[in-house]
Amino acid sequence: MKELFEKIILLGRPASGKSEVINYIKNTPEEERRNRFHIGKLVEIDDFPMLWTWFEEDDILEKVFKKPRLHSTSDGYFLEEYLWHLLIERICLDYKKSKRDLGDKASSVTHLIEFSRGTEHGGYKTAFKHLSKETLENAAILYVNVPFEESLRKNRKRFNPDKPDSILEHGLPDSKLEKMYKEVDFHEVIAGTTDFLEINGVKVPYVIFENMPSKTDDPALLGPALDTEISRLWNLYNK
Repeated sequence: MKELFEKIILLGRPASGKSEVINYIKNTPEEERRNRFHIGKLVEIDDFPMLWTWFEEDDILEKVFKKPRLHSTSDGYFLEEYLWHLLIERICLDYKKSKRDLGDKASSVTHLIEFSRGTEHGGYKTAFKHLSKETLENAAILYVNVPFEESLRKNRKRFNPDKPDSILEHGLPDSKLEKMYKEVDFHEVIAGTTDFLEINGVKVPYVIFENMPSKTDDPALLGPALDTEISRLWNLYNK
């Protein structure tokens, strides 16, 4: 039986509660975290900082050098859909490099891999095609489920215009959130499956964390909910 999760792939709409889940786990003392959640030292891989860097670089190119933007339009949409899939390839590359650099210490580490996809830019169906087998092997999926209306509410609540690059405080304009994330296809992707999803030939356990009414707004509710859902995921992970 394994001692720790090697990888947890954390999915869900923007502002569904993913960042709050990570923040709670990060702030749980390491020994307690290992015993309670089977999660070791954390290495986080999130595509938000990657895409935000592209936006910042494009702004510099446009405003300082008067050059064409490489990745995004001036109003913050990707120029090409394939750039969404490039981010997944980047996630896999970052995981590969992290595992290499950890060497023998990798067994004490859990990688938390976070991203969100709407059907407007290919959805999870397309994103999953770009996950490498190395990333998928010994991974588990935790999907934080909220309806679009809740994503919209929490996106408005968390947005800090002074910190648009912040993991916990970034947000999207209502119109952009609706265009890109009103429709998601995770439930379509898992249709006909129970507990395990085959992705690129790898069988990956999954659990859906139902976050309605919201548990991630209150640590007193979030802790017990994570105990339940991560314990369920751990049991599947060891089958």
